[in-house]
Amino acid sequence: MPDEVLKILQPKPNGIYLDCTLGGGGHALKIGEFLSEEGFLIGIDQDLEAIRAAEKKLSALKCKVEIAHGNFSHLEKILDNLNVDKIDGVIFDLGVSSHQIDTAERGFSYIHDAPLDMRMDRTQKFSAADVINNYDETRLIKIFSEYGEERFSKRIAAAIIKSRPIKTTGELVKIIENSAPHIKNGGHPAKRIFQAVRIEVNHELEILSDAITQAVRRLKVGGKIAVITFHSLEDRIVKNTFKNLAQGCTCPKNFPVCVCGHKAEIKILGKAQTATGDELKENSRAKSAKLRAAEKIFNA
Repeated sequence: MPDEVLKILQPKPNGIYLDCTLGGGGHALKIGEFLSEEGFLIGIDQDLEAIRAAEKKLSALKCKVEIAHGNFSHLEKILDNLNVDKIDGVIFDLGVSSHQIDTAERGFSYIHDAPLDMRMDRTQKFSAADVINNYDETRLIKIFSEYGEERFSKRIAAAIIKSRPIKTTGELVKIIENSAPHIKNGGHPAKRIFQAVRIEVNHELEILSDAITQAVRRLKVGGKIAVITFHSLEDRIVKNTFKNLAQGCTCPKNFPVCVCGHKAEIKILGKAQTATGDELKENSRAKSAKLRAAEKIFNA
């Protein structure tokens, strides 16, 4: 949803903009094309392959460009290392990238047979193989239910325990197919399990609310934040985090006057947007995308 993101951020030529999920550099490039030599574009990604691809894509921009290898949960530390206090805009494009899905050996896709990996940051040791082969049944059921919203979590977890050791995504898919029935219009039964394992490996949900809060803290008044999610679990966290940051007085309703002094930090900019028909024709993966945005109105 690059056009929608640009409408929200409205990049200023001399502004400072942060892309917390750089990926291949698509959003960053669109933003960077609006920036002058006085502008500053900062990208963060934990995937070194993505960083190398983004460096090439962004190399012709006039503005200053800095790319940090790391997780967006450390965005304030990254900004501090760059001597950046406040920023004009920030984008989070969450989830797994198209490059990661399409690179079979990364193990993100249930379509291709590959090692059980799913690490966004391949410098970390913990991978999908550790989850599938080392977690006990109760823990597997928990992540399948919570992160995958899978109704047959118990059945699938039990089958995984019996089938260990499991080395490849292909082996895992067969176990899931034999354990969970195909539901009409429900998609492939492995889709939800792969999502759950990927979230667990990369700690995607547990860091999200704090990262958004950090980003808002570093926005200038009038600065914008845009967040794109791809499933209901992410979207719920973004929605609730925005709601909390947009809340004013927290005193009990029966208090005659405010004594907490709490002020809203952001103003939520409309309802969640979805991809247009034209974009869906070019990118079917945008079907589940939701874009939420807010504007900084007060420095807490």
